Amino acid sequence: MNDASLRKHIVNLLRGGGAHLSFEQAIADLPLPILGETPLGAAHSAWQVVEHMRIAQWDILEFSRDPKHVSPEFPDAYWPRTEAPPDAAAWERSLALFRADLAAMERLVTDPKKDLLAQVAHPEAKAEHTLLREALLVADHNAYHLGELVLIRRLLRSWNPE
Repeated sequence: MNDASLRKHIVNLLRGGGAHLSFEQAIADLPLPILGETPLGAAHSAWQVVEHMRIAQWDILEFSRDPKHVSPEFPDAYWPRTEAPPDAAAWERSLALFRADLAAMERLVTDPKKDLLAQVAHPEAKAEHTLLREALLVADHNAYHLGELVLIRRLLRSWNPE
């Protein structure tokens, strides 16, 4: 497998749609009134899961590209403090930021000038902290929480896959 092919596979994994659904599929037609509902048997609301995904993805992206980045306090700062977004604009902002950061990670991965196997240039990075590892971490973390989001939607009877 050549470098370009590997990069393409990573982007496909980041976008979803192979073995798991995409972010867009998971949030499609998600009604605003249920965003803050935590169903019996679930630990979080849909808002909390999506906002957590956004924060974690942003942190991994910034760790990968900014040596001066300081991660939020774990675990509390990785989760929103409220079960529901303050308003529809906050929900839309969260979605837009998630999409923008995912696209930025894809751009990092597809940049042929970036060595996928080189240690990222962050002072807290260890040898295993490569761009490849960080991109796979984003994909893995997102896939896990997309499954959680589908479960929440099923429990709230708001999942209608086509």
